[in-house]
Amino acid sequence: AATLDGRSAAADGSSRWITGPAARARVHALRATSDAVVVGTGTALADDPALTARDAAGTPVPRQPLRVLVGLRHPRPGSHLDAPDVLHLRTHDPDEVLAALHARGVVDVLLEGGPRLAGAFLAAGRVDRVLAHLAPALLGAGPAALADAGVGTIADILRLQVASVELVGGDLVVDAVPGPARGAVDPVAPWSADQAGPVPAVVDGGLGRKGRR
Repeated sequence: AATLDGRSAAADGSSRWITGPAARARVHALRATSDAVVVGTGTALADDPALTARDAAGTPVPRQPLRVLVGLRHPRPGSHLDAPDVLHLRTHDPDEVLAALHARGVVDVLLEGGPRLAGAFLAAGRVDRVLAHLAPALLGAGPAALADAGVGTIADILRLQVASVELVGGDLVVDAVPGPARGAVDPVAPWSADQAGPVPAVVDGGLGRKGRR
């Protein structure tokens, strides 16, 4: 999740809450249908996310995803992810992460962040779907929602094909999939708000950050 100017937190690091209750509830529902939720150690140390799927009252729902921590650093003692049921993969390699999850029978992976981990997965071509929750707000400074994704020049831009745009509460949710190639321009006319309705997309995986602990 991010503001319209692409910030996932304010300059002082505070981020709760960028998006509203409806968008956060949508992400909890997405967690409940995912096999695993992945977060980097930087985000874990900064935000202490629980990564559980909860209902509107904050009660955990029956189906919970595998909680996965990726990175070399240890979670803070006593934090939400300092728990025996959390899988800690001590690597920064997206392929190693996915191989370890595949070995556990995991198919649908929700990558919630942070920006460096998200960038690494995008650079490696390991993202099937992007769910961008955009709050109609501006910060002007603070961490970006996405870090280095292997794009050094406009010719390498990672273009997405928009499947749908939806207003959820007061926030925009953009559902998109990576385009055919870096820098390529899809010859098909882009999605327009004037179209009759959303275009369905059936894809696995996800990507997001913040605004839904």
